[in-house]
Amino acid sequence: MRILTGLQPSGKLHIGNFFGAMEPAVRLQHQGEAFYFIANYHAMTSVKNPDELRAYTRELAIDFLACGLDPTKAVFFRQSDVPEVNELAWILSTVCPLGLLERCTSYKDKVAKGIASSHGLFAYPVLMAADILLYQTNLVPVGKDQKQHLEVTRDLAIKMNESFGEGTLVVPEAMIREETAVVPGLDGQKMSKSYGNTLPLFADAAELKKLIMKKLVTDATPLEAPKPKANSTILQLHRLIASPADHAAMVADYDCGGVGYGDFKKRLLEAVIAYFEPMTRRRAEILADPGYVDEVLAQGAAKARAEATKVLDKVRRATGLA
Repeated sequence: MRILTGLQPSGKLHIGNFFGAMEPAVRLQHQGEAFYFIANYHAMTSVKNPDELRAYTRELAIDFLACGLDPTKAVFFRQSDVPEVNELAWILSTVCPLGLLERCTSYKDKVAKGIASSHGLFAYPVLMAADILLYQTNLVPVGKDQKQHLEVTRDLAIKMNESFGEGTLVVPEAMIREETAVVPGLDGQKMSKSYGNTLPLFADAAELKKLIMKKLVTDATPLEAPKPKANSTILQLHRLIASPADHAAMVADYDCGGVGYGDFKKRLLEAVIAYFEPMTRRRAEILADPGYVDEVLAQGAAKARAEATKVLDKVRRATGLA
């Protein structure tokens, strides 16, 4: 089984990125052939400053490695180090109906949030399809917001197989973790840089304390009363990172009353710091050896191109380009 996922280097990572993509990817690297890439071509639709793009790309590589990505078990590379993806994206675009892209809601959502309309943003699902199909991927971990794009990928693979021969491309399957597909932000909405409601992945203790104690939104339930559990941001975040026993104790205190939100926030803060402490230490070790990241990405690119070339050669023959 071949597994593939990619993350955009469009800013500093937050814990929504971790639980939505990185944690599942780290776990899955032990269950199949894993291909994980930094989607810097995709990031160009929103990041226009070249220095920022370089910095975000490197930071993402460091953070992913710190969070447990093992380059001996997963092929880890920059998207732009495999130019074959652009040729496959063009080939896919020749069988992609315009209406298929027009039905994608992500484009409209991003334009509504202020991202400039462009061909790259509109055709984003085609490049995403090329990312996936170039490596004969079987399984793609995605969030709910990317489910429609994965369906586009499947449609394009099927169209290619119908047009140029069965087996030209592998038709992938989606894996969506419903329980953590949407991680709540400080305001209760989906955690997103666009909403300014994130908990940064590697913030120091002082910054985390400020964000959780002062910015995390709660209701006006008095201290002595039981707290409503439905849609509680504190409970949802605590469930992701605390031990089952600690989380059960918090739920019990919600039900009993007599405990204020300030206390619950302190427990959440302590759980966040404890959960990410080993990753924070690993990140410091990686930062102390800058050449390590370059070596990992170079080796990953070589492995990824070797696989990409096989698939593209097959597609070129099937389509008459070779």
